[in-house]
Amino acid sequence: MYYTKSNLGINKNMGQYDELVERQRLLLAAEEWANGIKSMHSHQLSSMWYDTRPQDTQNGQFVIDKQYNGGEIERTIFNSKSNHIGTYIFGKRKTGDELISEYTKYNH
Repeated sequence: MYYTKSNLGINKNMGQYDELVERQRLLLAAEEWANGIKSMHSHQLSSMWYDTRPQDTQNGQFVIDKQYNGGEIERTIFNSKSNHIGTYIFGKRKTGDELISEYTKYNH
């Protein structure tokens, strides 16, 4: 929006910042969205598309994998008696324009 003497009694052109403000608004919304869980599953498989740690599901161990909207996958590892024995993160969270692009695919 352009502010002029006729619409606000001000003679300043603020339209030059609209694009920057909109990008920042999208980025803040996308960062909050990135914390949401996209999928979660418990398993003993060693053949997941992202899995580089087959040892996590050996000897009766099982895992719970949480994939976040931001792209990373958090693996929680349990022994055969269901005791927590560790956590591992696959991948990296998307940031900046890449995160905004992913967010707008699902939210606009």
